[in-house]
Amino acid sequence: MAGRFKGYEHEVCNCLRWKSLFYESLPDPTVPPAGDENYWCALTQRILGPDEQLVEPENCKLGRTCFRGGF
Repeated sequence: MAGRFKGYEHEVCNCLRWKSLFYESLPDPTVPPAGDENYWCALTQRILGPDEQLVEPENCKLGRTCFRGGF
């Protein structure tokens, strides 16, 4: 997961999920991008975390009450 969020200056919560986390495929120039920027929380299985705030890499960081750091 660390590779996906290298551009962020903060650690991202381990409960953050997105669809391309579950599969990896080679880029195909004949297929338009699917837009894998759809995130959800592993704790709630929704786009809102346990604190009812939006689940996104920018928001899911240390300081948030539901944050789960590295193992």
